[in-house]
Amino acid sequence: MLLFGPPGTGKTLLARAVAAQARAAFFSVSPSSLLSKFVGESEKVARAVYDCARRRAPAVVFFDEVDALASRRGASTEHEASRRLKTELLTQIDGINTGASVLTLATTNRPWDLDDALLRRVPRRVLIPLPDATARRVILDGLLDPGDVAQSISSSDRAAIVNATENYSASDLRLLAEDAVQEPLRELGERIASINIKDVRPCKKTDFAKALRVIKPSADASLLKRYDEWAQKFGTRGNLSLIHI
Repeated sequence: MLLFGPPGTGKTLLARAVAAQARAAFFSVSPSSLLSKFVGESEKVARAVYDCARRRAPAVVFFDEVDALASRRGASTEHEASRRLKTELLTQIDGINTGASVLTLATTNRPWDLDDALLRRVPRRVLIPLPDATARRVILDGLLDPGDVAQSISSSDRAAIVNATENYSASDLRLLAEDAVQEPLRELGERIASINIKDVRPCKKTDFAKALRVIKPSADASLLKRYDEWAQKFGTRGNLSLIHI
């Protein structure tokens, strides 16, 4: 299965949740752990990962930012070692289909860069979109916990912040909240070393207005359109409930 979409939408966290929900062994594979300067070593590591996964089945083999490992073959800049590693990965993904219960799960922000042979081996390709208004409100409420300095922000103020953060990812919202709640501390200047934390004023809606001028969405409209077009052409209709181990 492939999870794709804009950066900061929680694809990696969803992958970890899949392993926890399925009560499966979780093998997280990063590009740096596979790539080696020694000839043939990368292929051995990839084969060893899947051998371990089969012995620990049910298991999830997770590739974060899989486009770094499985970009289109045939490019002029492609190294021979990289090509051999891609071939080994494709062989291992194919080989587990007739064996133990092992799920290959990958995430990417650039699905259009993936090799066609990999796409054939991951028939379920799910778009993880940006949070809608309802989701942004839930995320914002979670960030502005009642015990935090932002407890004075009313429900109507939070609704206004939600309306102003269209096209913001969950990660963007976290950065926005962190920047806003630090504004009362910035105002203190050098007095911050001597003042009691209880005397710090609570965060206000105006602090978020300032933060909105600094923290911008990480995905623009043209990129979002490209994700939608790719999802229409190659994506899978449905949701994460399709996952079975």
